[in-house]
Amino acid sequence: MDVMPKWADVILIPLISILLAAILSAIVILAIGENPWEALKLMVSGALGSTYGWGYTLYYATNFIFTGLAVAIAFHARMFNIGGEGQALIGGLGVALACLFIPWPHWTLALLGAAVMAALFGAAWAAIPAFLQAKRGSHIVITTIMFNFIAAALLNYLLIGALKVPGSMEPATAKFPEATHLPSFQDMFNFGDTTFFRGAPANITFFVGLAACVALWALIWRTRLGYEIRSFGHSESAAKYAGISPTRIIMVSMLISGGLAGMMAINNVQGEAERLVLNAVEGAGFIGIAVALMGRSHPFGVLLAALLFGFLYQGGAELALWTSIPRELIIVIQALVILFTGALDNMVRMPLERLFLSMRRAKNEGRTI
Repeated sequence: MDVMPKWADVILIPLISILLAAILSAIVILAIGENPWEALKLMVSGALGSTYGWGYTLYYATNFIFTGLAVAIAFHARMFNIGGEGQALIGGLGVALACLFIPWPHWTLALLGAAVMAALFGAAWAAIPAFLQAKRGSHIVITTIMFNFIAAALLNYLLIGALKVPGSMEPATAKFPEATHLPSFQDMFNFGDTTFFRGAPANITFFVGLAACVALWALIWRTRLGYEIRSFGHSESAAKYAGISPTRIIMVSMLISGGLAGMMAINNVQGEAERLVLNAVEGAGFIGIAVALMGRSHPFGVLLAALLFGFLYQGGAELALWTSIPRELIIVIQALVILFTGALDNMVRMPLERLFLSMRRAKNEGRTI
Protein backbone atom coordinates (compact mmCIF):
# COMPACT_ATOMS: atom_id res chain seq x y z
CA MET A 1 0.00 0.00 0.00
CA ASP A 2 1.30 3.45 -0.92
CA VAL A 3 2.26 5.69 2.00
CA MET A 4 0.75 8.73 0.29
CA PRO A 5 -2.37 9.05 -1.89
CA LYS A 6 -1.79 9.36 -5.62
CA TRP A 7 -3.40 12.81 -5.75
CA ALA A 8 -0.91 14.10 -3.16
CA ASP A 9 2.03 12.82 -5.19
CA VAL A 10 0.73 14.23 -8.48
CA ILE A 11 -0.80 17.53 -7.31
CA LEU A 12 0.12 18.45 -3.74
CA ILE A 13 3.89 17.96 -3.89
CA PRO A 14 4.37 20.03 -7.10
CA LEU A 15 2.12 22.79 -5.74
CA ILE A 16 4.05 23.01 -2.46
CA SER A 17 7.35 22.98 -4.39
CA ILE A 18 6.17 25.83 -6.62
CA LEU A 19 4.95 27.77 -3.57
CA LEU A 20 8.34 27.39 -1.83
CA ALA A 21 10.13 28.51 -5.00
CA ALA A 22 7.78 31.52 -5.23
CA ILE A 23 8.47 32.51 -1.61
CA LEU A 24 12.24 32.36 -2.13
CA SER A 25 11.91 34.26 -5.41
CA ALA A 26 9.89 36.97 -3.62
CA ILE A 27 12.63 37.29 -1.00
CA VAL A 28 15.26 37.66 -3.74
CA ILE A 29 13.17 40.33 -5.53
CA LEU A 30 12.65 42.19 -2.25
CA ALA A 31 16.41 42.12 -1.65
CA ILE A 32 17.06 44.14 -4.81
CA GLY A 33 14.40 46.70 -3.91
CA GLU A 34 11.55 45.58 -6.17
CA ASN A 35 7.96 44.75 -5.23
CA PRO A 36 7.30 40.97 -5.58
CA TRP A 37 3.54 41.45 -5.95
CA GLU A 38 3.98 43.97 -8.75
CA ALA A 39 6.52 41.65 -10.39
CA LEU A 40 4.02 38.77 -10.26
CA LYS A 41 1.25 40.91 -11.73
CA LEU A 42 3.57 41.99 -14.54
CA MET A 43 4.52 38.37 -15.26
CA VAL A 44 0.86 37.31 -15.37
CA SER A 45 -0.22 40.21 -17.58
CA GLY A 46 2.79 39.80 -19.87
CA ALA A 47 2.38 36.05 -20.32
CA LEU A 48 -1.39 35.61 -20.04
CA GLY A 49 -2.94 39.06 -20.29
CA SER A 50 -3.20 39.21 -24.08
CA THR A 51 -3.30 36.87 -27.05
CA TYR A 52 0.19 38.17 -27.92
CA GLY A 53 1.48 37.01 -24.54
CA TRP A 54 -0.39 33.72 -24.83
CA GLY A 55 1.18 33.23 -28.27
CA TYR A 56 4.69 33.40 -26.83
CA THR A 57 3.75 31.31 -23.78
CA LEU A 58 2.32 28.55 -25.98
CA TYR A 59 5.30 28.75 -28.34
CA TYR A 60 7.74 28.12 -25.50
CA ALA A 61 5.42 25.48 -24.02
CA THR A 62 5.40 23.60 -27.33
CA ASN A 63 9.18 23.26 -27.21
CA PHE A 64 9.01 22.02 -23.63
CA ILE A 65 6.24 19.52 -24.42
CA PHE A 66 8.45 17.70 -26.90
CA THR A 67 11.60 17.74 -24.77
CA GLY A 68 9.62 16.89 -21.63
CA LEU A 69 8.00 13.89 -23.32
CA ALA A 70 11.43 12.81 -24.55
CA VAL A 71 12.80 12.75 -21.01
CA ALA A 72 9.61 11.15 -19.64
CA ILE A 73 9.68 8.06 -21.86
CA ALA A 74 13.33 7.49 -20.93
CA PHE A 75 12.45 7.88 -17.24
CA HIS A 76 9.88 5.10 -17.55
CA ALA A 77 12.70 2.81 -18.66
CA ARG A 78 14.83 4.13 -15.76
CA MET A 79 17.18 6.04 -18.05
CA PHE A 80 18.19 9.68 -17.76
CA ASN A 81 18.34 11.15 -21.26
CA ILE A 82 20.18 14.45 -20.88
CA GLY A 83 20.78 14.56 -24.63
CA GLY A 84 17.53 16.27 -25.60
CA GLU A 85 19.43 19.44 -26.49
CA GLY A 86 21.64 17.69 -29.03
CA GLN A 87 18.82 15.52 -30.36
CA ALA A 88 16.70 18.64 -30.95
CA LEU A 89 19.63 20.30 -32.75
CA ILE A 90 20.08 17.32 -35.05
CA GLY A 91 16.31 17.17 -35.51
CA GLY A 92 16.55 20.75 -36.73
CA LEU A 93 19.12 19.62 -39.30
CA GLY A 94 16.63 17.01 -40.53
CA VAL A 95 13.91 19.66 -40.81
CA ALA A 96 16.23 21.97 -42.75
CA LEU A 97 17.23 19.26 -45.22
CA ALA A 98 13.60 18.26 -45.72
CA CYS A 99 12.42 21.83 -46.29
CA LEU A 100 15.34 23.00 -48.44
CA PHE A 101 15.88 20.04 -50.74
CA ILE A 102 12.42 18.47 -51.19
CA PRO A 103 9.92 20.46 -53.31
CA TRP A 104 6.78 20.27 -51.18
CA PRO A 105 3.55 21.37 -52.88
CA HIS A 106 1.77 22.33 -49.64
CA TRP A 107 2.57 23.03 -45.98
CA THR A 108 0.58 20.00 -44.79
CA LEU A 109 2.85 17.62 -46.67
CA ALA A 110 5.89 19.66 -45.64
CA LEU A 111 4.83 19.35 -41.98
CA LEU A 112 4.50 15.57 -42.26
CA GLY A 113 7.80 15.21 -44.09
CA ALA A 114 9.67 17.54 -41.75
CA ALA A 115 8.23 15.79 -38.68
CA VAL A 116 9.37 12.41 -39.99
CA MET A 117 12.84 13.73 -40.82
CA ALA A 118 13.14 15.46 -37.43
CA ALA A 119 12.12 12.29 -35.61
CA LEU A 120 14.48 10.12 -37.66
CA PHE A 121 17.46 12.44 -37.16
CA GLY A 122 16.77 12.83 -33.43
CA ALA A 123 16.30 9.08 -33.01
CA ALA A 124 19.49 8.34 -34.93
CA TRP A 125 21.43 10.71 -32.67
CA ALA A 126 19.99 9.00 -29.58
CA ALA A 127 20.67 5.52 -30.99
CA ILE A 128 24.44 5.74 -30.50
CA PRO A 129 24.36 6.39 -26.72
CA ALA A 130 21.57 3.81 -26.44
CA PHE A 131 23.71 1.18 -28.17
CA LEU A 132 26.69 2.03 -25.98
CA GLN A 133 24.49 1.65 -22.88
CA ALA A 134 22.90 -1.61 -24.04
CA LYS A 135 26.00 -3.34 -25.38
CA ARG A 136 29.00 -1.73 -23.67
CA GLY A 137 27.54 -0.59 -20.34
CA SER A 138 28.43 3.07 -20.96
CA HIS A 139 26.34 5.30 -18.70
CA ILE A 140 23.56 6.99 -20.63
CA VAL A 141 23.95 10.27 -18.71
CA ILE A 142 27.60 10.66 -19.70
CA THR A 143 27.19 9.69 -23.34
CA THR A 144 24.06 11.76 -23.99
CA ILE A 145 25.47 14.93 -22.44
CA MET A 146 28.70 14.53 -24.44
CA PHE A 147 26.67 14.10 -27.61
CA ASN A 148 25.09 17.51 -26.97
CA PHE A 149 28.50 19.13 -27.54
CA ILE A 150 29.18 16.98 -30.59
CA ALA A 151 25.81 17.97 -32.08
CA ALA A 152 26.49 21.68 -31.45
CA ALA A 153 29.94 21.41 -33.06
CA LEU A 154 28.56 19.49 -36.07
CA LEU A 155 25.80 22.02 -36.62
CA ASN A 156 28.28 24.91 -36.32
CA TYR A 157 30.50 23.24 -38.93
CA LEU A 158 27.61 22.80 -41.37
CA LEU A 159 26.16 26.29 -40.88
CA ILE A 160 29.46 28.00 -41.63
CA GLY A 161 30.18 25.62 -44.48
CA ALA A 162 27.94 23.45 -46.62
CA LEU A 163 24.59 24.94 -45.55
CA LYS A 164 25.58 28.62 -45.35
CA VAL A 165 24.08 31.01 -47.88
CA PRO A 166 26.81 32.04 -50.37
CA GLY A 167 27.97 35.59 -49.72
CA SER A 168 26.31 35.76 -46.28
CA MET A 169 28.25 36.19 -43.04
CA GLU A 170 25.46 34.77 -40.90
CA PRO A 171 25.76 31.11 -39.79
CA ALA A 172 22.31 30.08 -40.98
CA THR A 173 20.64 28.29 -43.87
CA ALA A 174 18.63 29.99 -46.55
CA LYS A 175 14.99 30.84 -45.86
CA PHE A 176 12.71 27.85 -46.40
CA PRO A 177 10.40 27.97 -49.46
CA GLU A 178 6.97 29.55 -48.99
CA ALA A 179 5.19 26.20 -49.39
CA THR A 180 6.88 24.86 -46.24
CA HIS A 181 5.83 27.74 -43.97
CA LEU A 182 3.49 26.58 -41.21
CA PRO A 183 0.34 28.57 -40.35
CA SER A 184 0.82 30.64 -37.22
CA PHE A 185 -1.89 31.22 -34.66
CA GLN A 186 -2.24 34.69 -36.17
CA ASP A 187 -3.15 33.06 -39.50
CA MET A 188 -5.41 30.48 -37.90
CA PHE A 189 -7.32 32.88 -35.65
CA ASN A 190 -7.79 35.76 -38.07
CA PHE A 191 -11.47 36.77 -38.24
CA GLY A 192 -11.57 39.71 -40.59
CA ASP A 193 -11.18 42.88 -38.54
CA THR A 194 -10.33 40.86 -35.42
CA THR A 195 -6.92 39.19 -35.32
CA PHE A 196 -5.69 37.23 -32.34
CA PHE A 197 -2.07 36.34 -31.50
CA ARG A 198 -0.77 39.19 -33.68
CA GLY A 199 3.03 38.97 -34.01
CA ALA A 200 3.34 35.88 -31.77
CA PRO A 201 5.38 32.85 -32.95
CA ALA A 202 2.91 30.16 -31.78
CA ASN A 203 1.92 27.94 -34.68
CA ILE A 204 0.14 24.72 -35.56
CA THR A 205 2.95 22.68 -34.02
CA PHE A 206 1.28 23.21 -30.63
CA PHE A 207 -1.49 20.85 -31.73
CA VAL A 208 1.12 18.35 -32.90
CA GLY A 209 2.52 18.52 -29.37
CA LEU A 210 -0.92 17.81 -27.90
CA ALA A 211 -1.25 14.82 -30.24
CA ALA A 212 2.18 13.61 -29.10
CA CYS A 213 0.99 13.73 -25.47
CA VAL A 214 -2.03 11.57 -26.29
CA ALA A 215 0.03 9.16 -28.41
CA LEU A 216 2.68 8.70 -25.72
CA TRP A 217 -0.01 8.15 -23.05
CA ALA A 218 -1.55 5.44 -25.23
CA LEU A 219 1.85 3.86 -25.85
CA ILE A 220 2.89 3.76 -22.20
CA TRP A 221 -0.40 2.63 -20.63
CA ARG A 222 -2.33 0.92 -23.42
CA THR A 223 0.22 -1.19 -25.31
CA ARG A 224 2.34 -4.24 -24.63
CA LEU A 225 5.50 -2.28 -25.43
CA GLY A 226 4.57 0.35 -22.85
CA TYR A 227 4.02 -2.35 -20.24
CA GLU A 228 7.43 -3.83 -21.03
CA ILE A 229 9.09 -0.41 -20.75
CA ARG A 230 7.48 0.24 -17.37
CA SER A 231 8.31 -3.28 -16.16
CA PHE A 232 11.93 -2.83 -17.14
CA GLY A 233 12.01 0.53 -15.38
CA HIS A 234 10.60 -0.91 -12.14
CA SER A 235 12.87 -3.96 -12.05
CA GLU A 236 15.36 -4.98 -14.70
CA SER A 237 15.92 -8.42 -13.15
CA ALA A 238 12.18 -9.16 -12.99
CA ALA A 239 11.76 -7.97 -16.58
CA LYS A 240 14.58 -10.26 -17.75
CA TYR A 241 13.00 -13.16 -15.85
CA ALA A 242 9.74 -12.45 -17.72
CA GLY A 243 11.55 -12.66 -21.05
CA ILE A 244 11.86 -8.93 -21.76
CA SER A 245 15.09 -8.08 -23.57
CA PRO A 246 16.99 -5.23 -21.86
CA THR A 247 18.80 -4.37 -25.10
CA ARG A 248 15.52 -4.05 -26.97
CA ILE A 249 13.88 -1.87 -24.30
CA ILE A 250 16.92 0.42 -24.00
CA MET A 251 17.17 0.86 -27.77
CA VAL A 252 13.43 1.34 -28.39
CA SER A 253 12.96 3.73 -25.45
CA MET A 254 15.88 5.90 -26.50
CA LEU A 255 14.82 5.89 -30.15
CA ILE A 256 11.37 7.15 -29.13
CA SER A 257 12.96 9.66 -26.76
CA GLY A 258 15.34 10.99 -29.40
CA GLY A 259 12.56 11.14 -31.98
CA LEU A 260 10.36 13.24 -29.68
CA ALA A 261 13.22 15.62 -28.87
CA GLY A 262 14.01 15.96 -32.57
CA MET A 263 10.39 16.82 -33.36
CA MET A 264 10.74 19.98 -31.32
CA ALA A 265 12.46 21.43 -34.40
CA ILE A 266 9.24 21.62 -36.39
CA ASN A 267 8.17 24.34 -33.94
CA ASN A 268 11.26 26.51 -33.66
CA VAL A 269 12.98 25.79 -37.00
CA GLN A 270 10.13 25.28 -39.47
CA GLY A 271 7.36 27.08 -37.61
CA GLU A 272 9.07 30.16 -36.17
CA ALA A 273 12.49 30.88 -37.74
CA GLU A 274 11.67 29.25 -41.13
CA ARG A 275 15.37 28.47 -41.44
CA LEU A 276 18.04 26.75 -39.35
CA VAL A 277 20.21 29.00 -37.19
CA LEU A 278 22.81 28.45 -34.50
CA ASN A 279 21.55 27.82 -30.96
CA ALA A 280 18.00 27.29 -32.22
CA VAL A 281 17.16 25.06 -29.23
CA GLU A 282 18.02 27.73 -26.61
CA GLY A 283 18.23 25.35 -23.66
CA ALA A 284 14.83 23.71 -24.18
CA GLY A 285 16.44 20.27 -24.01
CA PHE A 286 17.57 20.86 -20.44
CA ILE A 287 14.29 22.50 -19.41
CA GLY A 288 12.61 19.29 -20.59
CA ILE A 289 14.25 17.47 -17.67
CA ALA A 290 12.54 19.77 -15.16
CA VAL A 291 9.26 19.50 -17.08
CA ALA A 292 9.35 15.69 -16.93
CA LEU A 293 10.23 15.74 -13.23
CA MET A 294 7.44 18.15 -12.36
CA GLY A 295 4.98 16.26 -14.56
CA ARG A 296 5.88 12.95 -12.88
CA SER A 297 6.71 11.53 -16.35
CA HIS A 298 3.00 11.45 -17.22
CA PRO A 299 2.14 13.05 -20.59
CA PHE A 300 -0.69 15.11 -19.07
CA GLY A 301 1.60 16.24 -16.25
CA VAL A 302 4.28 17.11 -18.82
CA LEU A 303 1.73 19.26 -20.68
CA LEU A 304 0.84 21.22 -17.52
CA ALA A 305 4.50 21.62 -16.52
CA ALA A 306 5.39 22.79 -20.04
CA LEU A 307 2.67 25.46 -19.81
CA LEU A 308 4.08 26.58 -16.46
CA PHE A 309 7.60 26.92 -17.84
CA GLY A 310 6.24 28.66 -20.94
CA PHE A 311 4.63 31.14 -18.55
CA LEU A 312 7.92 31.57 -16.66
CA TYR A 313 9.86 32.18 -19.87
CA GLN A 314 7.47 34.75 -21.31
CA GLY A 315 6.70 36.34 -17.94
CA GLY A 316 10.41 36.54 -17.19
CA ALA A 317 11.06 38.29 -20.51
CA GLU A 318 8.41 40.87 -19.62
CA LEU A 319 10.00 41.40 -16.20
CA ALA A 320 13.42 41.98 -17.73
CA LEU A 321 11.90 44.41 -20.25
CA TRP A 322 9.75 46.58 -17.96
CA THR A 323 11.54 46.48 -14.60
CA SER A 324 15.06 46.91 -13.29
CA ILE A 325 15.20 43.19 -12.47
CA PRO A 326 18.15 41.87 -14.49
CA ARG A 327 17.74 38.96 -16.88
CA GLU A 328 20.15 36.90 -14.77
CA LEU A 329 17.77 37.14 -11.81
CA ILE A 330 14.93 35.85 -13.98
CA ILE A 331 17.08 32.79 -14.65
CA VAL A 332 17.58 32.43 -10.88
CA ILE A 333 13.79 32.41 -10.38
CA GLN A 334 13.40 29.73 -13.06
CA ALA A 335 16.24 27.76 -11.47
CA LEU A 336 14.51 27.87 -8.07
CA VAL A 337 11.42 26.26 -9.59
CA ILE A 338 13.61 23.56 -11.14
CA LEU A 339 15.48 23.10 -7.86
CA PHE A 340 12.38 22.59 -5.72
CA THR A 341 10.49 20.45 -8.23
CA GLY A 342 13.49 18.29 -9.06
CA ALA A 343 16.52 18.13 -6.80
CA LEU A 344 14.69 18.99 -3.57
CA ASP A 345 11.61 16.85 -4.24
CA ASN A 346 12.31 14.65 -1.21
CA MET A 347 12.45 17.70 1.06
CA VAL A 348 8.72 18.12 0.44
CA ARG A 349 7.86 14.46 -0.08
CA MET A 350 9.27 12.98 3.14
CA PRO A 351 7.41 15.25 5.62
CA LEU A 352 4.18 14.70 3.68
CA GLU A 353 4.69 10.93 3.72
CA ARG A 354 5.20 11.02 7.49
CA LEU A 355 2.07 13.18 7.84
CA PHE A 356 -0.12 10.84 5.79
CA LEU A 357 1.36 7.78 7.53
CA SER A 358 0.55 9.20 10.96
CA MET A 359 -2.97 10.09 9.80
CA ARG A 360 -3.47 6.54 8.53
CA ARG A 361 -2.21 5.03 11.78
CA ALA A 362 -4.48 7.29 13.83
CA LYS A 363 -7.41 6.29 11.64
CA ASN A 364 -6.61 2.57 12.03
CA GLU A 365 -6.22 2.92 15.81
CA GLY A 366 -9.59 4.65 15.98
CA ARG A 367 -11.20 1.76 14.13
CA THR A 368 -9.54 -0.75 16.49
CA ILE A 369 -10.89 1.06 19.56
